Amino acid sequence: MNSGPKYPQPHKGSHPTSRRAFIGRATAAAAFSIVPRHVIGGPGQIPPSEKITLAAIGCGGQGMQDLVGLLAFPEIQAVAVCDVERECSGYISWNWTQGKDSRTAGREPARRAVEERYAEAKRSGTFKGCNAYADYRELLEKEDIDAVMIATPDHAHAVITMAALKRGKHVYCEKPLTYSVAEARAVAEAARAAKVATQLGNQGQATEEARVLHEFILDNAIGPVREVNVWNGPRFWAHWTGDGRPKDTPPVPEGLNWDLWLGPATERPYHPAYHPWTWRNWWDFGTGLLGDLGCHKLSSIFKALKLGHPASVEACSTRNDGEVYPLGVIARFEFPARGEMPPLTLNWYDGGLKPPRPKDLEPGRGVDSVTLIGEKGTLMGHRLVPESKMKAYGRPPRVLPRSPGHMEEWVAAMRGGPAPGANFVDHAGLLTEAVLLGNVALRSGKRIEWDGPGLRVTNDENANKLLHREYRKGWSL
Repeated sequence: MNSGPKYPQPHKGSHPTSRRAFIGRATAAAAFSIVPRHVIGGPGQIPPSEKITLAAIGCGGQGMQDLVGLLAFPEIQAVAVCDVERECSGYISWNWTQGKDSRTAGREPARRAVEERYAEAKRSGTFKGCNAYADYRELLEKEDIDAVMIATPDHAHAVITMAALKRGKHVYCEKPLTYSVAEARAVAEAARAAKVATQLGNQGQATEEARVLHEFILDNAIGPVREVNVWNGPRFWAHWTGDGRPKDTPPVPEGLNWDLWLGPATERPYHPAYHPWTWRNWWDFGTGLLGDLGCHKLSSIFKALKLGHPASVEACSTRNDGEVYPLGVIARFEFPARGEMPPLTLNWYDGGLKPPRPKDLEPGRGVDSVTLIGEKGTLMGHRLVPESKMKAYGRPPRVLPRSPGHMEEWVAAMRGGPAPGANFVDHAGLLTEAVLLGNVALRSGKRIEWDGPGLRVTNDENANKLLHREYRKGWSL
């Protein structure tokens, strides 16, 4: 845990406007005693008063990976971590090179990761200066921070994100942005009002491949696109094989605050079938493969094809008992024309279900997870098919600016740079709404017609009840 991924230097902009300017300068002398040598200032270094103070909320497998990545930025000073779990194993590892279940996670491993990282730069080899909390509300009340990273289970994303936005904090939130469609709209509107730097954890939007795909469309390489097929393999977490919810009620493990873990979700007894990793199976806590990976795989498509609200959505699946996300799902999104772009059908397949092979695809060649079918040709991933056509065409003209990196975009925005590519206002809110509408259609069992601006299903009042759910007493946005 002593090293994290290396990132290029982020853009240097202005100091975050939400930072406590006066207090930061008044307490600068005290800060020298709690921050490591490499962050106390000096030639080519960033003084403590200009650091972005960060709290990590949700320190499981993905949260630890995000935290370690953020610790590599000299602009950031992590000062607090939060998780309802003190420390346990069973998470998919934050370090994939170490295997899926070989690491512990929770607030204490996260605190150690922070302090060990900063201790590396101190002559003494020790550092104390990161507080650990079980309840994010206590953290936000006590800590004077500029930004939060949120990587909790899906069902808690919105309440934590809203609490941070209302306090004027910059927010990085793992995908999907929220658990429900209505939450996504509310969070995006709150982010617009807060005027802070926000970024969704769909890292693929920052890649070179995403830019090239977009440039193929801008160059009209395949003509008007009327169909897109996206597929994903089986879930990468263990599927629950029981009939309905677990019947036994083992004791809550020491160190886990189960009531806080449930958050706004309906109360139920603790069971290891939910925590620490397989909560994604359950409709009450996760959003399935569509919610988890849809925000990754559909992001570049939304940008390149200027997609907005779908006009209708329908879905079908393998057995759906109302408790557990099915083994396989097919969803169809119909989008209206956008300017000169024609109406488009986007088909989603998961659980190993796949779309038909593109007609121009060479025999023996596998089908990429994203295929765009145009009137003049087919784009699979970011390459034309067949390969002979790709070689003859070459690369499209390079016309889009490149990203410095997904995390770098967020850090730069906090320092006065441009809005990140997956900010909540311009991209992530609408993307999350559309993805989660697939789950609404699946759970309703009907083709739903969607009034996006009005945030309502127009042909089924019962489906509107699935746009949000009633929170447990004591929880609200």
